[in-house]
Amino acid sequence: MLDTQEIETGPHPTASLIILHGLGADGSDFVPVCGELTLDEVGPVRFVLPSAPVRPVSLNNGHPMRAWYDILPVSGPRREDEASLRQAHEQVEWLIEREVARGIPSQRIVLMGFSQGCAMALMTGLRTRHKLAGLVALSGYLPLLETTAAERHAANQDTPIFMGHGSFDDVVAASRGEAARDHLRGLGYAVDWRNYPMDHSLCMAEVDDIHGWVARRLGLGA
Repeated sequence: MLDTQEIETGPHPTASLIILHGLGADGSDFVPVCGELTLDEVGPVRFVLPSAPVRPVSLNNGHPMRAWYDILPVSGPRREDEASLRQAHEQVEWLIEREVARGIPSQRIVLMGFSQGCAMALMTGLRTRHKLAGLVALSGYLPLLETTAAERHAANQDTPIFMGHGSFDDVVAASRGEAARDHLRGLGYAVDWRNYPMDHSLCMAEVDDIHGWVARRLGLGA
């Protein structure tokens, strides 16, 4: 179970957008973004804003903070703790299952994440048995990259992916996002890649692009 905040744009939602925050933030971090992503053109939408559990983060000298998984204080491309990644994958999968149980067809669910949340959106979205409307991956990377081909589920082989990254990101280098993009394209996924002149954040141009992209995906699934 996760602490979860929800915003519904109208009664009886017909689509859901699950948004996963970054390290040290919480579900409320994306409330202002939901105000911009009204998605009125696709009918009532439920925004699902979970908060990651509080856990010690090794990179932060073991200080407890909200984190989907532990980050190890080592150099190199593999800095994510696999055990806590796997645990978080199950938690995000639970969020998808709950939306389906509440009557939202999986083809009307978009999974979105920023930074650590981006990693979990990609990891779970590629592995879930539920066919999703789309994945939105912002300022992050693909965790467990080397196991993705073997563990991915065929249900989402054709699910489109929006990836956005800041050119001046000094927290998650754009090269990590580009490596994820290239790997996913190599596996046959349709990736819409966008660069923005920003740091480790979101900008209005990106929010506008996400709005249009998600509206098109949910419109196709109507």
